[in-house]
Amino acid sequence: MSAPDKTKDMLGRQGLTPVPEALSLLTDRLQYIQRPSERIFLDEALDRITARDILSPEDLPAQARSTMDGFAVKAVDTFGASQSMPCYLQLSGEVLMGENPQGEVGQGHCFRISTGGILPAGSDAVIMLEHTIPVDDHMIELVKSVGSGTNLINKGEDISKGSVALGSGHRIRPQDLGLLAGLGIGELDVYRQVKVGILSTGDEIVHWSATPPAGKIRDINNITLSGLARRAGAQVIDYGIVSDREEEFFPIILKAIDDNDLVLFSGGSSVGVRDLGEKVIERLGNPGILVHGVTLKPGKPIIIGLHNNKPLFGLPGHPVSAMVCFELFVQPAIELLSGNKKDQKFPQPTVKAILERNINSAAGRLDLVRVCLHKVNGVLLAQPVLGKSGSISTMSRAHGYFFIDESSQGLEKNSEVSVHLLQ
Repeated sequence: MSAPDKTKDMLGRQGLTPVPEALSLLTDRLQYIQRPSERIFLDEALDRITARDILSPEDLPAQARSTMDGFAVKAVDTFGASQSMPCYLQLSGEVLMGENPQGEVGQGHCFRISTGGILPAGSDAVIMLEHTIPVDDHMIELVKSVGSGTNLINKGEDISKGSVALGSGHRIRPQDLGLLAGLGIGELDVYRQVKVGILSTGDEIVHWSATPPAGKIRDINNITLSGLARRAGAQVIDYGIVSDREEEFFPIILKAIDDNDLVLFSGGSSVGVRDLGEKVIERLGNPGILVHGVTLKPGKPIIIGLHNNKPLFGLPGHPVSAMVCFELFVQPAIELLSGNKKDQKFPQPTVKAILERNINSAAGRLDLVRVCLHKVNGVLLAQPVLGKSGSISTMSRAHGYFFIDESSQGLEKNSEVSVHLLQ
């Protein structure tokens, strides 16, 4: 009997695909897809992606302002002032908050000013209150000199009129909302949120809220993957649990593709008689399967496909494997389809830590190791969280993970590792 043919991807290759190569095959196809945009109000814009450059309509600040409580002065009048040789200025005015200053600071004079106050005409610096001594109601003593521009923010120094406030493809953060509010920008154009269709496959699973009878298990992946997709900024449509039978599975996949920008299902990616993921994506075609199986543990049996420029993911049924594959492949796809122009490379490490025990690994495979982090004498330590890919509690207990490279057969205790933090 001849050996069965191995699964081939769209390029005719056989066997497992290295993780970076699998990611590139996917992202190279998605990065040029045009996304529709919509106009929204500023208070709805958190975590949305800008669809075009936002230009500043004005200078910020519109006028020079003090950054300290003190006195607005001509810097030249303070030259040489010190504790042993102070200089004296006439107090001839005060800047009231929320009002334009009245009058001008002349030579040998100063105005009282508070933090945020508009710098009066004739002055070019602010001396801190702590560096002055009141002589009487009309004169102050200066015990320190200041240079021009000290303790103030000039007109347009924060951002100048016509410059780019936020570039296209930028995910809007709370501080970005503050910037746009400061510029009086109440509406902006953002990309529409990516719609993600999620379904679980398998006659052995029941809804997580049900009490499973003998032989059945609760569906962990649906609610977990939905949460991850929402965290990535997507809208989620839940298609529930779908039978392993092709006549039921295929029409629901077709509807999910029609309704969404990206579709993922879990439980149908392994090589087995009843797992239909590969068969269904091949049946859809255009172009069909990009990758089936990657050199990754956990997460090896993932299927990545495309149909009419819409990515399809068949994720492993084991919850940890499904989460790992989501982070490495699905989330970058959502980011690209969202219009986010941040670097789409492999997840970047967040913290360095010292490994607390030896970890073995098989050469030729990228191993993802979950860890708990804790400090001992100021040193951040990484304790591996061991468990099988079906053990969801290992992800719940972990603070993050690190990778063991394909060329390595493991890491020794006290090795430094780069830990990517789980959100």
